[in-house]
Amino acid sequence: MLEDKILDDFKDAMRQKDSLKVSTLSFLRGQLGYAALEKKKEKLDDTDCISVIKKLMKQRQDSIEQFTAGGRLDLAEKETKELAVLKDYVPVEMSKEDVSRIVEEAVVSLGASDMKDMGNVMKEVRAKTEGRADGKMISDLVRERLQKKAKAQ
Repeated sequence: MLEDKILDDFKDAMRQKDSLKVSTLSFLRGQLGYAALEKKKEKLDDTDCISVIKKLMKQRQDSIEQFTAGGRLDLAEKETKELAVLKDYVPVEMSKEDVSRIVEEAVVSLGASDMKDMGNVMKEVRAKTEGRADGKMISDLVRERLQKKAKAQ
């Protein structure tokens, strides 16, 4: 499981005295613990772990933008390195073309015809992408596809 891999990598980083990786993985383990408490679980499954990691990655990306805009390149560089550590634990993102193909398949299989069907299409696409695609990109592609179909009718 992903949580076990993170723990093993944390131990290895401690042995190697890699302070950046140790601090990043320590914080990640803490966040995973909080998420497990919220869900009243002993251990999180991989899907839940990935969602926690993606949330932390998003925070890092926002911080990088803020620090860069504020002229704090030293802090932006630290956040960039932490982001690189976190990226090792998420699956490779799907391309926009692959997600678009899945959206098209979902629209056809569900018989979706207008924006009222967006929730059902989103649910279907998210199930097929399994956390390998950005939620905003999925939402944009579904909205674009359903609006085209509504105009065609």
